Amino acid sequence: MKTSILTSALCWLIFQSAHSQTAIPIPDTLSGNSIALTMHQDSVQFFPGQLTQTLAFNQYAYLGPTLILNNGQNVSITVNNQIGDTTNVHWHGLHVSPTNDGGPHIMIMNGMSWNPQFTVLDKASTYWYHPHFHGKTAEHAIKGAAGIIIVRDNDEAQLNLPRTYGVDDFPIIVQSAQLDSNNQFMPFGMQDSIVFVNGVRANYGYSAYLNVPAQVVRLRLLNAAGERTFNFGFTGDMPFKIIGSDGGLLNAPVNATRLRVSPGERYEILLDLSSMNGQNIYLMSYGSELPMGVQGGPTMPMPPGNPPMDSPLNGVDYNILQLTVGSPTSNPVTSIPSTLVTVTPIPEAQSNITRLIEMTAVNMMAMDGPFFFNQQLFDMERIDYYIPIDNTEIWELTNNTMVAHPFHIHDVQFYVLDRDGNLPPVHERGRKDVVLVMPQETVRFITKFETFTDTVVPYPFHCHILMHEDDGMMGQFLVVPSGFTGIDDNFVLTQSITVFPNPTSSFLQFELPENELVSYRITDMSGKVVQKQDNFSGNTIHVSQLSQGIYHVWFRAGGKFYSSKFQKQ
Repeated sequence: MKTSILTSALCWLIFQSAHSQTAIPIPDTLSGNSIALTMHQDSVQFFPGQLTQTLAFNQYAYLGPTLILNNGQNVSITVNNQIGDTTNVHWHGLHVSPTNDGGPHIMIMNGMSWNPQFTVLDKASTYWYHPHFHGKTAEHAIKGAAGIIIVRDNDEAQLNLPRTYGVDDFPIIVQSAQLDSNNQFMPFGMQDSIVFVNGVRANYGYSAYLNVPAQVVRLRLLNAAGERTFNFGFTGDMPFKIIGSDGGLLNAPVNATRLRVSPGERYEILLDLSSMNGQNIYLMSYGSELPMGVQGGPTMPMPPGNPPMDSPLNGVDYNILQLTVGSPTSNPVTSIPSTLVTVTPIPEAQSNITRLIEMTAVNMMAMDGPFFFNQQLFDMERIDYYIPIDNTEIWELTNNTMVAHPFHIHDVQFYVLDRDGNLPPVHERGRKDVVLVMPQETVRFITKFETFTDTVVPYPFHCHILMHEDDGMMGQFLVVPSGFTGIDDNFVLTQSITVFPNPTSSFLQFELPENELVSYRITDMSGKVVQKQDNFSGNTIHVSQLSQGIYHVWFRAGGKFYSSKFQKQ
């Protein structure tokens, strides 16, 4: 059934007429200290017949506006949820507190709003935002709830780089998807055949294009696909310069003709089109050059009982975006600087600890999961690591599966130390928050956990193949204050307890092993304390005055900490 749906869809696409060529939209920008985002349901006529149901932000039917932020800026973002389901929004790559981060513990119920407020501490680069509600990340993000974030800073401003948004500096959001016979997204489908660029269909008889000037232009490449890795390059092996990775600019431009970008990764590149006025070139994915095991490379033989993974995009080369080169602007950038910014990786000798993370599957031949970190699936109530503030750590990732996994960590940017003991490619030596770990490979990175602590709300780390993440390939850690009593790798700082009734409309009851309760506090999902009491005795807390929503309650008793989550009706 799936194969026949896919085949008929491809046949329909292949025989479309040439008038299906479409200019990709450049999303409008939002900036300033107060930003409002409304996530809502919508629909798009991607194919004849039934409309495809989508999710989007603000005035868009698919995707959302680009947020322009400045280093040092104080920003307040109001996210209004109108999708008919609980969701949230994660600011991927930004260094913010866990209550502002938008991880799995942050929940925005339908019809309600969330208001994270933070100072932008990040370097100039390309970041992005997308939902991160556990179990529905793939569904919500693949339906279109995503957008670009551009951070600017003084160091980047001093460089002679293209930075006029939509004129010589372009956001390029690349996705792939599988749709069913009713034209609806299949978040866990692994026969993705449709490529989108900024929400426009871009393959099998369709052609997405972008008008660019004959000068140096900047492309901000985001892989927002659920699982597919793209091996970007241009027709004729046209050279380009890589100037930035996930979390910032590089020391100097890196010459390249190919750039492998896995889900969640971002890279900024420069193209010198000065001599190409009137010509066309294509941004392509050279999937034939990807190894087996990378989703995007050749299809691996599937053991009996596994779902089909034979996407027609696997292991082949295909066009993604036509660049139509026209006249230069009135004040063009015509040269590329030889140096960029000073990137200072953390010396390995500064590490306080090495944490070992092994990626495994239910069996060696499993291709669709579930996949595990250290033999465990994600548990919202389990904290995997307690990390003292200002700790510098090496994380050693070993992939003992047949599938490449893009590993993403929240809170920090890291520096890749090595791949199987060898230095990483030059373009991977800048600030990163996603690294693709190949089958049977070990990758080490170093990072420092600074600025923010929280003893209740954790940060996650996970595979950025969204179906793997939703299936439980995720862990979490707390960054805790220095000198916090009992902090070590084997100490459970916060133990889970049960509160009842849950959900509740009026009161909570609980039982603790200690005889005397020292204090309790209740926080909403933004981390704001909404109710607290010290020197409290008894086992009943009245909560009738709280608004409807999800809350955390935590207790300190006998020198130990306990926490639980409850719903107020």
